[in-house]
Amino acid sequence: MISPALAPVCLTYNPQLVDFSQRSHFRFTKGEKIPLPAQDVWLVCQGVIKLNMLYADGHEVLLGIAGAPILFGACLTSMLAYQATALAEVQLVQFSLPEIEASEFLQQHLLASVRWRLRQTEALLAITGLRRIRDRLLHLLRLLQQQISQPVAQGYRLDIHLTHGDLASAIGISRVTVTRQLTQLRQQGLILFDSQRRLIVTHQLLDQIFD
Repeated sequence: MISPALAPVCLTYNPQLVDFSQRSHFRFTKGEKIPLPAQDVWLVCQGVIKLNMLYADGHEVLLGIAGAPILFGACLTSMLAYQATALAEVQLVQFSLPEIEASEFLQQHLLASVRWRLRQTEALLAITGLRRIRDRLLHLLRLLQQQISQPVAQGYRLDIHLTHGDLASAIGISRVTVTRQLTQLRQQGLILFDSQRRLIVTHQLLDQIFD
């Protein structure tokens, strides 16, 4: 049975309540770095972004992923080498800190976003604490299925493509190990790939986690 520490991470804030259609939307293409002004916050309206930290030697660590309607920005972290990258075409709306401070609604939305990001971060930390590498990868795929997937006949298809390096950095293992583990999971029929190479987390994989 899945441990309580690795229970589903859900965002209870209803994105249908958010309507910023009157604001200017900024578009970024897949792979594009998103600027992070010190006194501004971005709202994800469409698409998914990844948040990571870049070390001096060029090594990256995945800190999290965020889709609509999450807020993110440099002012919400203490990481100096903080980066945000579009994982697909994204649309963002920008708010200044004074705007947020003047709006009770934006403050509530920011609180919901911070709460969601905190729970995601704690889930990733719990996953890296698992002893078996296979368990780390299975639970990471479960977390991604909960947060950025769409149901399909075989299971759940991830909305975006994360590289083997992204997966490895998220759970503290090497890229080569991730590649080997994914190959084994595919051979066992626990993951699939569609025609666009998007990963499908099968019902069998989810059953194995909860077995």
